[in-house]
Amino acid sequence: MGKIIVLEDNILFAEVVCRWLQHEGWQTETITTISRAKKLMENADANDIVLADLRLPDGESTALLEWMRKNGMEQPFIVMTDYAEVHTAVASMKLGSMDYIPKRMLEDKLIPIIKGIVQKQKAASETFGNTPIFNRDSEAFRQIKERIRLVAPTDMSVLILGENGTGKEHIAQRIHEKSKRAKQPFVSVDCGSISPSLAQSAFFGHVKGAFTGADTNKVGYFQEANGGTLFLDEVGNLPYEIQQMLLRVIQERKYRPVGAKEDKNCNVRIVAATNEDLVKAVIDKRFRQDLLYRLQDFKIMLPPLRNCQEDIMPLAEFFREQSNKTLEKAVKGFDSSAKKALQLHPWSGNVRELKQKIQTAVLLCEGNNITEDDLELYVEQETSPVCYSLKDVQQEKERIKQALEQCGGNKVSAAKLLKIGRTTLYAKMKEYGLN
Repeated sequence: MGKIIVLEDNILFAEVVCRWLQHEGWQTETITTISRAKKLMENADANDIVLADLRLPDGESTALLEWMRKNGMEQPFIVMTDYAEVHTAVASMKLGSMDYIPKRMLEDKLIPIIKGIVQKQKAASETFGNTPIFNRDSEAFRQIKERIRLVAPTDMSVLILGENGTGKEHIAQRIHEKSKRAKQPFVSVDCGSISPSLAQSAFFGHVKGAFTGADTNKVGYFQEANGGTLFLDEVGNLPYEIQQMLLRVIQERKYRPVGAKEDKNCNVRIVAATNEDLVKAVIDKRFRQDLLYRLQDFKIMLPPLRNCQEDIMPLAEFFREQSNKTLEKAVKGFDSSAKKALQLHPWSGNVRELKQKIQTAVLLCEGNNITEDDLELYVEQETSPVCYSLKDVQQEKERIKQALEQCGGNKVSAAKLLKIGRTTLYAKMKEYGLN
């Protein structure tokens, strides 16, 4: 974590507080005025925590808190005071303070509150840090890496294009990781799941009482991502009426929560992704051309996996290792038949399909190496009228028996002959008492 910044003009009291904190192993820094605090916060670490007295020589610390939030600084902020004024507590919480502590209760409450904040910071860091971002070395991806290197340090909006399953969100995360906003939030939004009636509240938040059912204040996606990156996944699915709202925010860098009286400043980098042809969507009047221009300051096109043959085996090995960890297995690799099958498969589901197939294969594998049979790359046709009628139970049972006899009892071969999955065959054998 970063340090704890103690904003307090009573030097003796500040020293006492710093000793409490230092005893717990935290670094501290003391400052006495809001003006000096602003200069310090301009270069503060994202994990710093501000502990501020309410009354200071040059004003109330809530003014510092408001200035920080308007400028995209989301460091946790705790207000302490001798004045037990309820309205001040409410005001500070609305502005985004984490807590409000009367000084007489500071010794009992401060350390538990700081520990809680640190635990949340650590959990957030681990959640993002453990997201596997696989490495790819094909010529196509070397070019993509170069484009990421060029655009990441800027604040340009990026539009990532590619088929379903090509890893668009992973690319968005990598752009964020390599940007100047890396220590700030990365917020992902599934645009297709947002209903038009709730969109404004979802993106911009609302204040208590803004509409029926608004019992508390709600933070929207833009405030969640403030200072960081907002990833608009499948932006082509965004309802047309919401597109105008987003356009205004991107253009003016301001938004207003539902029911609020004032705008909030917006300090967010937009990265969007889609598998749709947005130019065609513009022609069909399903997507705003002006919004498209705003989203595509810079474009990155992800090729389908079938066009990147040299990436298949490195990715397969990556997913094997990941699956070993999650499934508590120790599969060492792939045999020659499995490697050949992986290279020949069309991968219509791209990297997502590959990950699923490898995970299943690791689970099914009974030896050291994954085989072609473990991969189950054939297409299941459970309802095929040619070889697997679900309407005639007796005929279905007989076909399974015949396939098993023809394959000498080998269930994997029988499943392939019947053109069904191995797990489906096992279920049918159990159903018909063929075990």
